[in-house]
Amino acid sequence: MQLFTIKAPHQAIKQSLQNKINFKTKPPGALGKLELLAEQIGIIQQSLSPILSQPTVVVFAGDHGLALEGVSPYPQEVTYQMVLNFLNGGAAINVFARTNGLDIKVIDAGVNHDFDNLPNLINLKVNKGTKSCLNQAAMTTTEIEECVANGAGIVNDLHQQGCNIIAFGEMGIGNTSSASLLMHYFTGISLAESTGRGTGLDDAGLDKKLNILKKVTEHHGRLTNWQQIMEAVSGFEITMMCGAMLQAAENKMIILLDGFIASTAYLAASKLHPEIKDYTIACHQSGENGHRLLLEYLNLSPLLTLGMRLGEGTGAAIAYPIVDAAVNFLNEMASFESAGVSSKE
Repeated sequence: MQLFTIKAPHQAIKQSLQNKINFKTKPPGALGKLELLAEQIGIIQQSLSPILSQPTVVVFAGDHGLALEGVSPYPQEVTYQMVLNFLNGGAAINVFARTNGLDIKVIDAGVNHDFDNLPNLINLKVNKGTKSCLNQAAMTTTEIEECVANGAGIVNDLHQQGCNIIAFGEMGIGNTSSASLLMHYFTGISLAESTGRGTGLDDAGLDKKLNILKKVTEHHGRLTNWQQIMEAVSGFEITMMCGAMLQAAENKMIILLDGFIASTAYLAASKLHPEIKDYTIACHQSGENGHRLLLEYLNLSPLLTLGMRLGEGTGAAIAYPIVDAAVNFLNEMASFESAGVSSKE
């Protein structure tokens, strides 16, 4: 599998950033999390005047064999239909990205559909959906390697074009089930606490989903390492997102972390390279059951809690203006000295 070199950013600049923030025309700490964001981004970029360049949301789409077992109220074909919706500009992520000035890239990581040669769809299809992890491994070793490499390649292309801040979204009917299984296996948090309503299951549907996921864990038994877990229960879009996040951290880009499913891709990435945390901003806490516990496990504090549970990168796109504001106050807000304002005694 592709190897990554991810190093924690140097901290020597931290004191200078804190001094610059503290001498803005405000009481110390008055901008709360914005001050922490400004400091984090300055450290990532090793700059007292950081910039955000070509913010982009990369949406990975893939199908899951487990969806055919009844874990979602929606049929599998919704995945490819939503991909077309992304390309036509009609999805929530399109609206929020347009509103807040982010570009969108849509990736076919493994949708169970033959798309025409669509100019705005990046075809990195590994296979037409994963196998059902109810009775076999979802992915092969080769597919894992291909996904990680493809995700890394997409990020490298964007980085070479000037992007230094990137968000990742996903689409795939059944992928909250895969995410719940990944959370359970990687963290040890119970399957019940890791499993939620996904695309809107009622109580009976949630019980059915949980029972199916329990059968998955009974079939696979105890999984002891990263490769085993990913092969058993991951998805093409989740694994590709994992590789993309790792490459973004290697490139010292800012990672805008979206909701539950993206967070499980991040969880997998962090198991390989814990240093990825230094480059990551948790944008929101999803309304999906388990996301709060997962963020606590990862020791990440979300910027927003809006009860959203859509995926697609929507939480990251909504949070982007807050990140932008943090950089702008650092760069544009007057200091006590430049404004001629008396500072604290």
